Amino acid sequence: MTNLHTSEAATGAGDRSRPRAALPALCATQITSWGIIYYAFPVLNPQITQATGWPAGATTAAFSAALLVSAIAGIRVGRIIDQRGPRAVMTTGSILGVLSILIVAAAPNLAVFAVGWLLAGMAMAATFYQPAFAALTRWWAPDHIRALTIVTLAGGLASTVFAPLTAALAAHMSWRATYAVLAVVLAVVTIPAHALALNAPWPAAPPSPAHVTGGADTVARSRPFWLLATALTLSAFSVYAVVVALVPLLLERGFTTGQAAWALGLGGAGQTLGRTLYASLARHTGPTARTVTLIGLGGLTTAALALVPGPYTLLVALSVAAGMVRGNITLLQATAITDRWGTTHYGRLSALLAAPATAASALAPFAGAALNAPLGGYPHVFALLAALSMLASLIALGAAVRPPRD
Repeated sequence: MTNLHTSEAATGAGDRSRPRAALPALCATQITSWGIIYYAFPVLNPQITQATGWPAGATTAAFSAALLVSAIAGIRVGRIIDQRGPRAVMTTGSILGVLSILIVAAAPNLAVFAVGWLLAGMAMAATFYQPAFAALTRWWAPDHIRALTIVTLAGGLASTVFAPLTAALAAHMSWRATYAVLAVVLAVVTIPAHALALNAPWPAAPPSPAHVTGGADTVARSRPFWLLATALTLSAFSVYAVVVALVPLLLERGFTTGQAAWALGLGGAGQTLGRTLYASLARHTGPTARTVTLIGLGGLTTAALALVPGPYTLLVALSVAAGMVRGNITLLQATAITDRWGTTHYGRLSALLAAPATAASALAPFAGAALNAPLGGYPHVFALLAALSMLASLIALGAAVRPPRD
């Protein structure tokens, strides 16, 4: 009987207040939104710069600005979802996403191109993981970890599906036409899915756990919240810098571009594998121990990549291990608020927690490249990133609060 209840909780079939189509719909929309708004850009950017003559640094800066906008806009989005639910927000976000990609595709100059990406940042805030996590956490609580895991596993396939699809389209048409086709796909998949599948009544917010005094503002100003935000921000900076810098690290050590690409790709597979292990980890560890351990493991794998010159198979294994840690950290952030302060103000608090981490992830690629020359090579960059992760792990020790009782 217990197993049946757990299974139904994970699918939404055991509670009529949960929209049955929401979980598969969010899986489809996360794959599509991430794949088109996020992962298509690195595939198309070389063709964009070659065809337009715009500097690669400028086009990349426009894309990074979208991530910064999403971090800021996500705070307001979280507050709206807490009050009204995800349907209107995510449907509107899908429409904005389609418009932003069409603007990017039609941009006659770099300024309009940048405007398109700024609009895309608002779409990211309303359609990416954070609003989906808020929806699932309220509808599926207290069995939300399995639902969150399923959605992040699907989201992890976004690059697998859309990077090669984008490349295939770009091989037969211009980058502008490719983005136009992708905008149509984004519209067809995400707008009706969000409008029709997220249609269940939005449950009233549960009362705050007994140990939480005051509202969301009180929690957001508390010492544990700020220490947790600091730890996750430093960790995000290190993790995303490692992802971007892995290929140049391996090239610097004499491996081929193909070998470096395979190491990076297999690290992505490790990320998916890691996410399948999070539910078990959550059952056997407390929030603080889990946070300290995972961030610390991120530092250890980064340090190993800094210190180990080869052989290639060992470096691939380290990339996979680092990917497994990254996959768990995604779910760690998704559950950090619920584990400590309950679900009452999840949307707003989760967005506040994610905002600086998202900003750090946007700046990390530039910082990694900028540090290469002053530090004397990518192994030293990785050593610095490992130190940042270990510092983040120590800071996370101060973010302990009494967890809410089920």
